[in-house]
Amino acid sequence: MISIRSFGSSSAGNCYYVTDGHTPLLLEAGIKFKDIQRDLNFQTSSIAGCLISHEHSDHAKAYKDIMKAGIDIYATQGTIEAIKATGHRIKPVQAMMQFTLGTWDVLPFGVEHDAADPVGYLLQNRQKERLLFITDSFFCRYKFTGISHLMIEANYSLEILNENIRNGSIPPVMKKRLMRSHFSLENVKDFLKANDLSKLQEIWLLHLSDSNSNAELFKREVQELTGKLVVIP
Repeated sequence: MISIRSFGSSSAGNCYYVTDGHTPLLLEAGIKFKDIQRDLNFQTSSIAGCLISHEHSDHAKAYKDIMKAGIDIYATQGTIEAIKATGHRIKPVQAMMQFTLGTWDVLPFGVEHDAADPVGYLLQNRQKERLLFITDSFFCRYKFTGISHLMIEANYSLEILNENIRNGSIPPVMKKRLMRSHFSLENVKDFLKANDLSKLQEIWLLHLSDSNSNAELFKREVQELTGKLVVIP
């Protein structure tokens, strides 16, 4: 059974702990490792690896301390080069090249973000539960079947962003950057409509903007659309 915990889900830092009851993993390394240790009561020796989606500091800044703790880092070659990571704990991955990590089968896939070689991850455990992780992408070109757990960015609402631009609280130049790098609520809803939700148990909405989102609104609209449990960390 898949279990998910969030240790950080914002532009200040992103890090999630997922386990199938056998192989614990970290998704992202965007907060201080000492905070990860504290959140896990300093029980980090069983963590089998840390999957990083891309090089931006709110997703990767703690990778050195994580490696020092004896935990392998999994990232694309572009991400590895961007963060200048070296050492035997660095494990390069490629989009659409599946690998096994403990009891997980992991498939990285390309996403759309202003980074060197960003990816999302599809994880499947031995019970055939499937966890899909997509963050920092304005679009996903793939469709998925049999997803049981969805962790997806919902950074902003286009309606809220436009209102913030109209009232002057957000500079207009921000709109183009957001629309070419981050998932909006509208994109999330389109993604959900396009994919197989028949086995979906829960949806985690990640990385909400401090100023361009509304957690209560996002949760309500996604619940109404899907009828599924929605979690906003």
